[in-house]
Parts: sequence; structure tokens; C-alpha cells
Amino acid sequence: MRNLKLILSYDGSEFAGWQVQPDAATVQGTLASAIGRVTGEKVLPQGSGRTDAGVHALAQVVTFVTESSVPTVNFVKALNDALPASVRVLEVTEAAADFHARHSARAKTYRYRIYRAAICPPFLARYVWHYPYPLDEPAMVRAAELMEGEHDFTSFAAVDPERGHEGVPVSPPSNLRRIFSSNWDRRGEEFVYTVRGSGFLHHMVRNLVGTFILVGKGTLQPADLTRILEARNRSAAGATAPASGLYLVNVEY
Repeated sequence: MRNLKLILSYDGSEFAGWQVQPDAATVQGTLASAIGRVTGEKVLPQGSGRTDAGVHALAQVVTFVTESSVPTVNFVKALNDALPASVRVLEVTEAAADFHARHSARAKTYRYRIYRAAICPPFLARYVWHYPYPLDEPAMVRAAELMEGEHDFTSFAAVDPERGHEGVPVSPPSNLRRIFSSNWDRRGEEFVYTVRGSGFLHHMVRNLVGTFILVGKGTLQPADLTRILEARNRSAAGATAPASGLYLVNVEY
């Protein structure tokens, strides 16, 4: 038996998220089908986290166990031949038997892209949140910095406990997460949020972005983010930002 580690990149626009679902196209289900075509085995590949419908990944990490003797370099070509163009296997390597894409993770980085110009190019619309309205971007920068450190992020977690948590698992029901860096920066017409942390709750990054938008609009002040964290109540934070602007950038082990 071999434990294979894949680095996967995908456009999430056409998928109902990572996790396999009945009667819906998912990244996990699509990859499982491709693996089956290559190896003849029925496997369920495990990802580092379950991205939602419409969310993209630059480098999702996936593991699965196989009896196949296909060389790793050939696995890359064979899987890409079997996958749609919206999903690409970038790398396949053999991992230790106890390595697991989710349980072994130590940190993740997510990125959220907001397109600020008046007109969003049609070929970019699926990959950003088009928000051309006035925003106090320096205030959003200050608000983002307050998220660094270890906090209880209950106020920024989706209210659906049955969905479970993304990222590095902790003892339930703790919503404590450590954020190593949290910052906004301008990249041409885009205002981009990048956050690196020990793990993330369901919808956490999108809920943070939706709350930062309220700071940008002047509805909230940067200091209000501390109050929202302390409230540990989802209703204290802003609305969930659209999925289209969110990317899983990388996973660290």
C-alpha cells in the first residue's frame, strides 16, 4: 500500500464545493472518479479542508492510499488526462504512512480578492468580488491586524455545527484559532486580503471579509473587531462575503 500526496489546483466556480455530495459535482467526487479510472480502485481522497461551493484552490493538499504501482510522475499525467480542465494535479509524491492531508496540517493561507474598479472585466468576474463602492481601505488594514494572535472566532463561524470545522482539528467544541498574519494590500485594481493561521472555521475568512467591508464603509470602526470577537456571537459580525473571491493558497506541514 502506498500513501500518495497530491497538490491540487482548481477553479471552484462549477463545483458544489470540495466534499462529495449526491447529485452534485464536487472536487472530491471528480478526483475520486479520476483515481478510479487510473487505478481501478474505489477510493475517497482526503483534502486538507473542505472548500465551499465556488471557492478556488491554488494548492489544495490531498492524500489517498492505493495499491497501484503507477510511478508518481505518471500519476500526474494520467490523472490530468482523466480530470476536467478546471482541476489540475500539480504534483504527486509518496508520503509516510501516517501522513494525512488534514490531520497533519500545521498552517494554512487563504487569499480573498476584491476588484475595486468601476467595471469588472467579464473574464475576471468568476474569480473576484466586484466591489466598486467607496471604502476606507486604511481602516480595513488596521482592522485586519487586530485578528492576529489566538482568539475565539465563534463570531466569524457559520452557524451550522453539523458542518464541522476546516483546518487543523482541535478538541471540539473549541473555536480557538491562532492567526499568524492578517493583512490587506493593494494590487493594481484589486484590494487583497491574505490570512495565515493554524486553521479556519467554516466561512471564517468570508465572514471576516464581510465584516472588514463594514469597517471600510464606516459602519464599524477598527476597534469594534475586538468587541465582535469577545461577543462570540455570529450576529455581531458582518455578512458572508461571496465565495468567488476566496482561494486556498497553500497548506503547511
